[in-house]
Amino acid sequence: MARDGLITSVACEVYEIPTDRPEADGTLAWSATTMVLVTIRAGGPEGLGWTYAGAGCKAVVEDQLTGVLHGGDPMDIPGLWDGMVRACRNLGRPGLVSCALSAVDIALWDLKARLLGVALSTLVGRCRDTVPVYGSGGFTTYDDTTTRAQLTHWVHELGIPRVKIKIGESWGGEERRDLARVVLARETVGPDVEVYVDANGGYTRKQAVRVGRALSDAGVIWFEEPVSSENLAGLREIRDRCDADVTAGEYGYDLAYFARMVAAQAVDCLQVDVTRCGGVTEFLRAAAVAAAHNVAVSGHCAPTLHAHVAVGVPNLRHLEYFHDHARIEDLLFDGALSPRGGALRPDPDRPGHGLSLRSSDAEQFRAA
Repeated sequence: MARDGLITSVACEVYEIPTDRPEADGTLAWSATTMVLVTIRAGGPEGLGWTYAGAGCKAVVEDQLTGVLHGGDPMDIPGLWDGMVRACRNLGRPGLVSCALSAVDIALWDLKARLLGVALSTLVGRCRDTVPVYGSGGFTTYDDTTTRAQLTHWVHELGIPRVKIKIGESWGGEERRDLARVVLARETVGPDVEVYVDANGGYTRKQAVRVGRALSDAGVIWFEEPVSSENLAGLREIRDRCDADVTAGEYGYDLAYFARMVAAQAVDCLQVDVTRCGGVTEFLRAAAVAAAHNVAVSGHCAPTLHAHVAVGVPNLRHLEYFHDHARIEDLLFDGALSPRGGALRPDPDRPGHGLSLRSSDAEQFRAA
């Protein structure tokens, strides 16, 4: 019989949630979002974590990570985390492995906080009470009416003073439409709202420089992944030649990735995704690496999951309130945070990250 307080079970489920309309960015199109959810129990209490990644994460959790966790002490997250990384040595860290690790790590932090009866933000430690957000969507598949309605909702109904749309359509093949949509965004939100764009690596280096100069006319101050995030030299050149802040990092799956990016002076702001990078454990480490180079960080997507961690990061700029993930959090979970007023406010009196799955609502989307 397991001693009280030790991990007794690990469960993993896969859900596929259709988008509310067809979506695409500069380099990819999709019609559904896959969520891989992990539940870890230690006696009575349970912790919940998830990642937005492929269903293959389930096999990684069940075949590689669960054996490390069973009988482990959820108070000792660094040891469990290191054991899971070692168990996956022959699979390679980037991609599905890191996403699976992230889901488990988030569940461990949630479990530990619940066992201690404190909010995750209390366990991490806070340096602020709220986290600024920006509205993110504006997909290239949207017509002008849909784009305008989404921007209006964020800015004029929710009071979010920062918005982002997708550009780089068709791998940079629709440059005129990209710039026309930026003008539409500026006209919709007015002169006092920050406008961001994300090309998802769709442009070539010199094309990105030309587009970046044109973006200045619309007052765009955030140019995300103008070229591939693997092209550190290209990011650095665009950063030096454009007015907008150049940003990347969402595809960082380990600490070394983030270290290389900031050492190359490739970005003005480092994006880190708690559901990809290795969970809460690695998110905090990545933020510290960025701080050592005087670089701010921004949380990528999964807004409510990020919020309790983000309040403890001194060099945080903001979080991405991404349309798909915010919709899923509202659709399937109790405790999702509201962005009204332009910030998320984690509840310091609610144990863990404060989210619980509404299983009856989620069941229709269950894929495995």
